[in-house]
Amino acid sequence: MDLTGAHWRKSSRSSGNGGNCVEVADNLPGVVGVRDSKDPTGPALLFGPASWRAFIAQLPGRD
Repeated sequence: MDLTGAHWRKSSRSSGNGGNCVEVADNLPGVVGVRDSKDPTGPALLFGPASWRAFIAQLPGRD
């Protein structure tokens, strides 16, 4: 899938000290992209919107 139109944003849970950061692109039709911010040209994981919502719902602190 071509991800050149993806608008990546860092997770609100990522640290601000250059450590482990996750970026999410949720503006793509039919998929949500996830990548490592330290490797923006590297691989990205793609999830269907329902799977992504189910994943997010299970994260701690999302009550």
